[in-house]
Amino acid sequence: MKDIVEIRWHGRGGQGAKTASLLLADAAFNTGKYVQGFPEYGPERMGAPITAYNRISSERSTVHSNIYFPDYVVVVDETLIASVDVTAGLKETGAIVVNSSKTPAELRPYLKGYTGKVCTIDAGKISEEELGKNFPNTPMLAAIVKVSGVVDVTDFIKDMEASFKHKFASKPQVIEGNMNALKRSMEEVQVG
Repeated sequence: MKDIVEIRWHGRGGQGAKTASLLLADAAFNTGKYVQGFPEYGPERMGAPITAYNRISSERSTVHSNIYFPDYVVVVDETLIASVDVTAGLKETGAIVVNSSKTPAELRPYLKGYTGKVCTIDAGKISEEELGKNFPNTPMLAAIVKVSGVVDVTDFIKDMEASFKHKFASKPQVIEGNMNALKRSMEEVQVG
């Protein structure tokens, strides 16, 4: 299957990596693609490292395993870089997107010699400013869409707005904050 895109998410329980991977799967599905979005759990406690995955393709995938050689990696919690080999198997033609206030050049020395694209986005700052709390998954979701191009940006924004309107029908301020966070992240993601 030539056009399959595989994404691995690294986060901590409670940060929304699983939710973001499922939202990405929904958005890609709504554009007519075949998708998989699933988590891998460990101790299942708040703050414990978790991994989630996406497979997105224009053809049905018969592979149903974890992703060992991803095209893209999303790191929702920068502290995981010290304890988890986030670049394991990451293709040099892909990219890693890290929630960090550092520039890609400042972060590269911590990535075990990875020579592909390094992207950073200060998802914590964006979510604090737009949502009033540190919910990094929304900005990270937008950043990976922008970096990977796996879903058309215009289609993605429309899909997310519809999803937020449904999910937060009784909280319109949450819809606006999430939409602002998505749009800012797409503008502010740094590619190095």
